Amino acid sequence: MKPKQIFISILAVLFVFPLMGTFAQQAANSGSIEVITTFDYPGTGNQTLPQKINERGDVVGAFIDSNGVTSGFVRFSDGSFSAPIVEPNDTVGFTEGRGINNSRTVAGDYGTSDGNLHGFFLSGGTFTEYDVPGAVFTAVLGINNPADFAGTFVDASGIQQAFVSVGGTVTLFSVPGAAATLAYDISDSKRLVVGYYIDGSGILHGYYRDASGALHFPIDPTDSVGTILFGDNNRNWVVGRYADASGVTHGLFFVPPNNFFTFDFPGSTFTSLNGISSQGNITGRYVDASGIAHGFLARVRGTPPTTPAGPQMKANVSPSKVAPLNPSPSAWGGAMPAR
Repeated sequence: MKPKQIFISILAVLFVFPLMGTFAQQAANSGSIEVITTFDYPGTGNQTLPQKINERGDVVGAFIDSNGVTSGFVRFSDGSFSAPIVEPNDTVGFTEGRGINNSRTVAGDYGTSDGNLHGFFLSGGTFTEYDVPGAVFTAVLGINNPADFAGTFVDASGIQQAFVSVGGTVTLFSVPGAAATLAYDISDSKRLVVGYYIDGSGILHGYYRDASGALHFPIDPTDSVGTILFGDNNRNWVVGRYADASGVTHGLFFVPPNNFFTFDFPGSTFTSLNGISSQGNITGRYVDASGIAHGFLARVRGTPPTTPAGPQMKANVSPSKVAPLNPSPSAWGGAMPAR
């Protein structure tokens, strides 16, 4: 699929109106999210999974080729792509680009034959490996402009926690009672860390960590049976995704403490919003009817009029009946970080 320019104005309410012509009618004084282009990493049959976007408009992510090999990539603001990013210590064909800052330092993770992940940074063509001290498994999932970063790790006892590194000081934390906690992004001001955790029943919930270090959880829109928060910006706008009881996965725009807006890519039943810049540029992906994942860029116009969270509906939902379109642990949850 070749990149194509499409401008689709979506009314910023809790559902998407049918499109009429090139633009949907936009309500006066409302905000909107516009899809501005779709893209795929070059090559036949690639699955394209963008992760974050910096303020220059560069996107970092991963793609899966027809042989099942996962490599990182950068899509530069001019629309060109980097060569595949493969960490030199990757022994299993699994390298992911997870974060990128304005200096174009890429953060990510790679796999080894023991089944564990390890973190890395790529700057100026040089790779630097990173593991949380004492960890057997480390994934670096986000990096900000001062080069602070966030991620998740598993220690020798098998406990999975989140971590942030600010000014070289690493802080470990977990949502109380969680089976696993993952940190996905950290704003430049260090005021907001976002991610998700897995509860004792295996259900995914979003959370955020404020400037004082306090954890706010669960962050779940009404009707969610699994929520992930992937990215934030310096305006405290947050993006992610959630699944509903019918198995449809929706993009999520969230403004703390409890305001949500659902965004669905037209015609798709799987939408994920993965990164957002301070200008309100968003990157994410959708899955088409044949099961192929494509990247897209979107922009926030104004501020979508988010609606406070309603009553949570999980008590009447059986999560075992929910089948996300991509059921692999690395795509939706489990010990491998979602993407």
